[in-house]
Amino acid sequence: MSAKSKRGRPVLHGVTVLALLAGSAYLTVELRKDEQAKLPAVQAITDIPHLRSGSARTAGEQHWERLRNPDRSVLRIGIGGILATFTDGARTATLTGPSRTFDEPANTLSRVVTENWVRLMPEAWAKGAEKEQWFKDWFKEYYGSERDDLFAIAFQYVEGAPVRKDDEDVPYAGDAHYGPLAPDVGPGEGARLEESDFYDYLGIPYTFPDGTTGKPEAARYRAIDCSGFVRTVFGYRGRYPLAAADGTGDGLPRTANGMARSAVGVDIINVSGPAPRYERPESISELQPGDLVFFKTDARTASRLDHTGIYLGPDTDGNQMFLSSRKEVNGPTMGDEGGTSRLNGHGYYASALRSAKRL
Repeated sequence: MSAKSKRGRPVLHGVTVLALLAGSAYLTVELRKDEQAKLPAVQAITDIPHLRSGSARTAGEQHWERLRNPDRSVLRIGIGGILATFTDGARTATLTGPSRTFDEPANTLSRVVTENWVRLMPEAWAKGAEKEQWFKDWFKEYYGSERDDLFAIAFQYVEGAPVRKDDEDVPYAGDAHYGPLAPDVGPGEGARLEESDFYDYLGIPYTFPDGTTGKPEAARYRAIDCSGFVRTVFGYRGRYPLAAADGTGDGLPRTANGMARSAVGVDIINVSGPAPRYERPESISELQPGDLVFFKTDARTASRLDHTGIYLGPDTDGNQMFLSSRKEVNGPTMGDEGGTSRLNGHGYYASALRSAKRL
């Protein structure tokens, strides 16, 4: 073998090794890309944005946009990303924040991975409110905050949730029941009594703004029915005004039907079709996480809507999920027993959906 051939062999080996390393690196990068694609996206909050109005569309700059159906203001970053949504006449705001996962393994395989943080503003939104000082102060405090929002609060009452106590040693959160068993009826679907409100769960009297005092029943301790659950999350914990009963004073009414028919908040989906059954809405695309959803599930309630829950958004399979307190699971759940907690498709609750409201 010539000296020239001997000198060429190391070069050939080097080229081969480099080619193998390059191929290995390419495969590693592609595998990592594939793995990352399967993971839920997480948005990192790096700063609290400065509020500004205008028509800026360059990357990283923020601008306000007005949308309709319903009328609302959207804060965007750059040409597409939504930072926050505010609906005219509603105190509920949806802010974009760090990704979170909500699940309930005891009752369902569904998992909701979301960047939506739902909070109540101190005042109802109106066009141009982004220029008002109350809003600037509120937004600076809460955008990017990981303090408990309405979703975090709501899941503090599902099965297995730990008990939390306030400074006066009153348990204000923890696994909640739906209500006591009906007399002379054994456990089973429909066997639990309704009418358990937040003060029943707490076990302490509560005086409403109109002077009426709600007195808890011992048998209903740690129990909240469907509307009682909504009143616990939005009212007692979120500080949305509460009425003592339907049609008495200002505030969120006592029952699902009272909430749906009341003037509080903004109607996102109206009841339509002939009474008493009404019709399922043709589209539910208007829904936003945090909206209250209302159902017609029982013919015995005549024309009244008889169930309510909190819309969560899509789960990891794309199903539109809601959370509510139900008899079948004996408390707050997004579970499957007695009908999956989905608004899409033709399931029990999907078929019973009738209206929605944004508080």
